[in-house]
Amino acid sequence: MTASWDDYVQILDASPVQQAKGYYYKGHVRIERAPVSFDHGKDHVVIIFAVNLFAALKGIPITGLDTTTFRKTGLQECQPDVAYYIGNQAQAVPSGTGIVNLNQYPAPNLVIEVARSSLLDDLGTKRALYEELGVSEYWVVDVQNTQVLAYTIADQGSKRIQESQVFSGLAIATLESALQRSRETDQSQVGAWLLQQFQV
Repeated sequence: MTASWDDYVQILDASPVQQAKGYYYKGHVRIERAPVSFDHGKDHVVIIFAVNLFAALKGIPITGLDTTTFRKTGLQECQPDVAYYIGNQAQAVPSGTGIVNLNQYPAPNLVIEVARSSLLDDLGTKRALYEELGVSEYWVVDVQNTQVLAYTIADQGSKRIQESQVFSGLAIATLESALQRSRETDQSQVGAWLLQQFQV
């Protein structure tokens, strides 16, 4: 819906939606109830595990964040499902920070949205929002099709990629295979398979 920044903040502070996620972009607000589907939650965990495992095995410094608020006061706000600061930015935001002020700190290098019912919004408006915020890379996990739509972002535009640019050597197809395997087996076996793939 259309709203001013002050209206957006008041909506978020209202008791019925305190546990909801939301974003503010170009005078528009979207409030999302916390995802509750089994597949959404499972894919969320598998993607985080895969990224963390890859970074640990390759010695890449990271700081991962789960549903953290990033804000440019009066202009934009988002609460992605997952975000990562990578490499020399891994320690860019100090512990004890509440809402991440993007006028003070850099945008995360990677943002991930897990989409079950919000796919078109994640591919459209949210992608434009992350382009403007200066995120380096954006992934949308399509839960229904066990697919990862990955984009590199530069000059406030984005281009589809098949290999991560922020995690050199990480093929998007490997992430999709992990998601597909998670539909057929438990996450320990998915983790063991990912370990084999990443050690090659």
